[in-house]
Amino acid sequence: MLLFFIVGLLVHFVFFASIFDIYFTSPLVHGMAPQFTPLPPPARRLVLIVADGLRADALYELDEKGNSRAPFIRNIIMHEGSWGISHTRVPTESRPGHVALIAGFYEDVSAVAKGWKENPVEFDSLFNQSKYTWSWGSPDILSMFAKGIDTNGHAHRPTSREYKDNIKLVDKGIKEIVSLLKEFYGNDEKTAFVFTSDHGMTDWGFHGAGHHSETFTPFVAWGAGVKYPQKASDQQFNDELLKGWKLEYWKRQDINQGILPVNYLNNTDVFKAESMYTNAKQILEQFKVKMTQKKEVTLPFLFTPFNLLSDYKQLDILRKVRSFIKQENYDEAVILCMELIHLSLEGLSYYHTYDRFFLGISVLLGFVGWASYVSLLIIKTHSSLTRSVSKEVKKPSHLLLCSFVAIGILMTFFLLIQACPWTYYVYCLLPVPIWYAVLKEYQVIQDLVTSLCTFPPRHFVGSLLAFALGIEVLVLSFFYRYMLTAGLIIFACWPFTTQLWTRAKNISMSWIFFCLLLAVFPLMPVVGRKPDIFLVMGAGLLVLLLSLFVVTSLIKTKDSFLNDQLLLHLFQMLSTVLSMWAVYSTHNSLLKKQGLPLTNQVVSWIILATSFVVPLLSPRNLLERLFSILVSSMSTYLLLSTGYEALFPLVLSCLMFVWIHMEQETLQQSGVSWKQKVTSIYFSYNTDITQFRQLCMDDIRRAYFLVFFLVIAFFGTGNIASINSFDLASVYCFLTVFSPFMMGALMLWKIFIPFVLVMCAFEAVQLTTQLSSKSLFLMVLVISDIMALHFFFLVKDYGSWLDIGTSISHYVIVMCLSIVLVFLNGLAQLLTTKKLRVYGQPKSHLI
Repeated sequence: MLLFFIVGLLVHFVFFASIFDIYFTSPLVHGMAPQFTPLPPPARRLVLIVADGLRADALYELDEKGNSRAPFIRNIIMHEGSWGISHTRVPTESRPGHVALIAGFYEDVSAVAKGWKENPVEFDSLFNQSKYTWSWGSPDILSMFAKGIDTNGHAHRPTSREYKDNIKLVDKGIKEIVSLLKEFYGNDEKTAFVFTSDHGMTDWGFHGAGHHSETFTPFVAWGAGVKYPQKASDQQFNDELLKGWKLEYWKRQDINQGILPVNYLNNTDVFKAESMYTNAKQILEQFKVKMTQKKEVTLPFLFTPFNLLSDYKQLDILRKVRSFIKQENYDEAVILCMELIHLSLEGLSYYHTYDRFFLGISVLLGFVGWASYVSLLIIKTHSSLTRSVSKEVKKPSHLLLCSFVAIGILMTFFLLIQACPWTYYVYCLLPVPIWYAVLKEYQVIQDLVTSLCTFPPRHFVGSLLAFALGIEVLVLSFFYRYMLTAGLIIFACWPFTTQLWTRAKNISMSWIFFCLLLAVFPLMPVVGRKPDIFLVMGAGLLVLLLSLFVVTSLIKTKDSFLNDQLLLHLFQMLSTVLSMWAVYSTHNSLLKKQGLPLTNQVVSWIILATSFVVPLLSPRNLLERLFSILVSSMSTYLLLSTGYEALFPLVLSCLMFVWIHMEQETLQQSGVSWKQKVTSIYFSYNTDITQFRQLCMDDIRRAYFLVFFLVIAFFGTGNIASINSFDLASVYCFLTVFSPFMMGALMLWKIFIPFVLVMCAFEAVQLTTQLSSKSLFLMVLVISDIMALHFFFLVKDYGSWLDIGTSISHYVIVMCLSIVLVFLNGLAQLLTTKKLRVYGQPKSHLI
C-alpha cells in the first residue's frame, strides 16, 4: 500500500503540474523591433498619480450635502480634461495594477505559480522608455502612490467617514502637487497629468477578486495633449450612476484595453492615425515573433498557420493604412489599424495555445488510465465480484510488454525531433506504463465483464446513470452552491427508495428533517453579509440545551465514573458560555471603537488551544465521544463566527449522528446479520477494519456520501476559492491588528472544523458497518479523479483573475482530496480512539 501511495502521489503531481505547461505559460513575447511614431509628442512630461484602493464611485459621487469629496478633481472633469472609468483586472492588487498601468499588459498568467507579488518574467515599461523617471510612494510600488485610502478601506470599510475623508486629503495633495509642478516648469503647458487607481475595494473592505467595486477605478486625464471636457446630450453608457454623480452631461470615456485611447487625445487627426499605425505595427511584430518561434520547433507537415492573418493579409492591411493616411482619410486608417490589432491579438492567442490539444489528450489518457487501474485494484483486492467467476490467474504475454515499449520509443523520438521541453516527455510518456498496468489485469477485466453481463440491464444502466448524475452534481456544486441544496433534497428522499422508511421511520424522519435543514445553508449569501451577533448567540444556546440534556441524564445515574463525565460536560458548557460572552463583549467593544479587551483575547486563545484536547478526556463510547468533539469544536467555532454560519456545524453534526444510525439500519439489507446497538459500540485504536468484510454496491454510495459531505463542509457557508468569502471580523475575538499569516491560519482553522466533524462521524460509520478504510480510500480516489478530469478541462487562462484562480483552486481541491482524506482519517482516529487520563485518576475498564 505504501508503494501504491507513493506512485499515486507522483502521478497526481504530474497531473497537477501539467496545467502550468498547458494553460499557464507566459504569453509575453521578447525580441521585437521597437516601433516609433514619426511625429513629435504633445507633452514633454507625464505625471502619473495613483490612489491605492480608490473606488470610482467613491470619487465621483457627491456627499449628503451635494458637494464633491474631491473638488479639485471635479473641477478638472468639468473644465480642464477628460474622465471615465478604467476597468482593471483581477488580481485587484497593487503590483498587478501598476504592471497594467506602466507596462501595458494585464497580469501574466504564469504568475499564478509565484503569486502576484513577483514578476514571473522580465518586461519593458513606460519608465524604461523615459529619459528620466522620478517616483514617490510605497517602497514596493513605482509611481506617485497615495496609500492612505487603501489602509482606511481595510480598517473601516469604504463606506466609512475615515475612507471618505481620506479622499478629500488626497484631492488636496494633488492640487498642491499640480500647482507646484506648473510653477516649477513655468506654466509651459507641456505637462500631461493622469489620475487613477490600481484597484477598488468591496463594501466589506476587501480587494483581490473581481467584484465591480474592485475592478471599476477612476480615470481622469488633463494637460498637454488631452481633450478638454466634452458636453454630451446622449451618453453611450446606460448608467444611472451618471445622474447620481451629476456627470450625465460630461462625456464619459472608459478604458479597458491595451489599445491607444485616441478619444482622449487633443491633437491632429494625422497624429492619431500615425499613433494607431505604430500601435498596430508593434502588436503585429509580437505576432510575427510568436509565429516564428512556433514554426521553428514544429515539423513542417504538422505546422498549421493562423489563416486569418497570413503574410499577404498583413501586407495588404499595412499598405491600405499608409494609403488612407496619404489620402487624409484618417478615420478609415484608424479603423483598419484596430482590425489589425484584433487579428494580431487573436493570432497571438492561437500560437500561444498551439500545443494545448496535444498535451490535453496526453493528460486525458493518463487520467482515464489511472482511474481504470485503481478501479481494477478495488475489484481485485476488496471485492468478491471476480472471485466467483474465475480463479485461474494468467501471466501477461511478452507481446503486450514489447508493444508498450515500442509505443514509448516512438513517442520519445517524435518529441525529440520537435525539440520539446522535458516536461512534454513526462506528460506524453506517463500514460504508457499506466495503460500497461491496466491491460496487464486483463483477467480481472474479463471476469468483471462476465459478472456485469449477469446483472439486469435496467439495474446496471440505472446505477451507472445515478453515479454519473452524482458526479455532475458534485462538479456543478463548485460553481453553483445551490446544487448542494439540490443534492441534499435528493438525499432526503433516500429512505423512500429502500426499506428504511418502513423499518426505521423515526430515524428516517430525522434524516429527512436535517437534510432539508442543512440544504438551507448553501442558499445563504457568501460575501458581503452583515454580522448578526444574535444568530451566533442562538447557536450557542442550542449547544447549551443539548449539553444540558446530556448532563441531566448523567445526574440521574449513581455511577462515580459517570460523575467524572458530568464534570467534563460541565467544563465544556462553561467553555461555550465563555465563548458566547467573548463574542458578545468583543462585538460591543468594537462598536464603541474601544478595541479588543485583553481578557476576551486571552479567553478566546485558551478555548482554541483546548478544543481538540478536552474530547480526549471523554469515554470512548461512540456517541459520547462524538458529542464531546462537537461541543468542544462549537466553542471555538462560535468565536470565529459572525452570523448564520455559527449554526452550520451544529446542523451538520446532527445529520452525521442520524447518518450513523441510518447506515447501521442499511447494513441489515445488504445481508450482514451482525448488528450491535450504536449506544454499546466503543471506538478502539486496535480495531482492524480491513478484516471485516468485502465491499458491496452499497459501499460505493457510502463513499459518495463521504465526498458529498466533505464538499458540503467546504462550500456549505462560503466559497473558499474566492478571497472575498472571508470576513476579517471572524477573527476579531483573537486579534484586531492586521496580520495576514495569523488571520489566514485562524480562518483555515474555522474551515477545518466541519471537516473534522464529518470525518469523525465517518469513522463511526466504518466501525458500525465494518467498512474497510483501505477500500474507502481507493473509492474516494476514483471519485476525486473523475471530478478532477472535469476540472482539468474547465481550467481557465482567460477572463478575470478571479475566474482563473477559481478554476485552479477547484482543480487543486479535488486533486488533493485523497491526500487530505488520509490526513483527516488519521486525525479522526486520534480524536475518537485516544484516551487521556487526568493525573491521579484511577483506571476504569469497560467490558
